[in-house]
Amino acid sequence: MIKKYLLERSSWILLVLFTNLFILFVTYMDASIPFSSVLYLVSLSMLFFVMFLILRYPRETRFYKSLAERDDDLDITSIATPESPFEQIIEESITNQARWLKQTASHNQMTLEQEKDELLSWIHEVKTPLTAMHLMIERMEDDVMKKNLTYEWLRIHLLLDQQLHQRRIPFIENDLYIEHIDLETLIFGEIKTLQSWCIQKGIGFELNLEVAEALSDAKWLAFIIRQLLTNAVKYSEASDVTVNSYQQAEHIVLEVKDSGRGIDPKDLPRIFDRGFTSTTVHRDNAATGMGLYLAKKAAQSLLIVIGVESRLGSGTTFTLTFPLKNEFVKLSSV
Repeated sequence: MIKKYLLERSSWILLVLFTNLFILFVTYMDASIPFSSVLYLVSLSMLFFVMFLILRYPRETRFYKSLAERDDDLDITSIATPESPFEQIIEESITNQARWLKQTASHNQMTLEQEKDELLSWIHEVKTPLTAMHLMIERMEDDVMKKNLTYEWLRIHLLLDQQLHQRRIPFIENDLYIEHIDLETLIFGEIKTLQSWCIQKGIGFELNLEVAEALSDAKWLAFIIRQLLTNAVKYSEASDVTVNSYQQAEHIVLEVKDSGRGIDPKDLPRIFDRGFTSTTVHRDNAATGMGLYLAKKAAQSLLIVIGVESRLGSGTTFTLTFPLKNEFVKLSSV
């Protein structure tokens, strides 16, 4: 700040130095003026000038120090009281800008909330004709057409479900209800939803649930498992998907293992990134790159550690490691 202060006042400092040097030069050239006396006065003048700079430094830099030290937010209470007319201009400009940004942010937030509510309402409205459509498809006699329409219906259903949870996930903490969940019932419910798709692709399921229950939120855990099972079915052909649960170092672990195409090692660190799709099959138009991203976000809120192991061409294994009971007590008290 001292360096900046001197640079800011450099023109004034140079003016004083030049003026005093000019007086000494004139005195030196004019023999009628006693040089020693003038040199003494100039020295006193420079001493007073330096003392003036030192005394003025804290006062003239207090306002700018508060600007430099404040956080880059809309809180302007930390700014020091302006003392000079130019400082007042700066303070008024910052205040007006902060007020305008707050009003804009508030308006944008209201607009986003309105859009979110409208989208959620639209999704719920679409689900009604979608359910009716599913009932009509079930009554069809043409098996080939029935399988094709059921698959397309399932794609729409899963995309709507994903969109619904994407809109809710920023407020997931307000939507959690921690309870003991029967894993078999929950997993069978998700498998039943994917049944038509699995039949079409010749995929079966094998369940080995050594641990029958887990402590979590049923709705969001179902969503996470839905994304993992959907992923497993999507990238597998004519093979079984294995779901295991077991105890590991006091933690309950749920494992979803497929024998599909696997994940390229260079893609593994990025599969949970928003919007990321496989570089191996980059033209996969059915992939949105949101399923695993949302699953990871939901898992973090549930204190579940989600892991993945995969070899290209040999399948993929996702693991959900549930927290200990005392960790959930902390979560439920938040």
